[in-house]
Amino acid sequence: MSASMQPRTTSAYYVQAVLSFALSGGALAVGIAFLPVDAWMRAFLAVGLLYVVTSAFTLAKCVRDRQETSDMVSRVDQARLEKLLAEHDPFKVEGV
Repeated sequence: MSASMQPRTTSAYYVQAVLSFALSGGALAVGIAFLPVDAWMRAFLAVGLLYVVTSAFTLAKCVRDRQETSDMVSRVDQARLEKLLAEHDPFKVEGV
């Protein structure tokens, strides 16, 4: 698959993903802030929220890196195959 054929996300999808993330994180942060519990409980939940967010970013990066690595290996293998096919002459007689 060439670089021009790779699927790209639209800007609308990107904006939707960013807004969804911001809204969900903000709503949860406001919910934690206004819980009728002690400050240490709110702090614990806030740290938990931050941990989940950073873990999600780390997981997304790992998935992206693995996908990019497999794409690169696939492109290298494709280039090797194309080179072998270009160099192969089916009509060449060996030993003559």
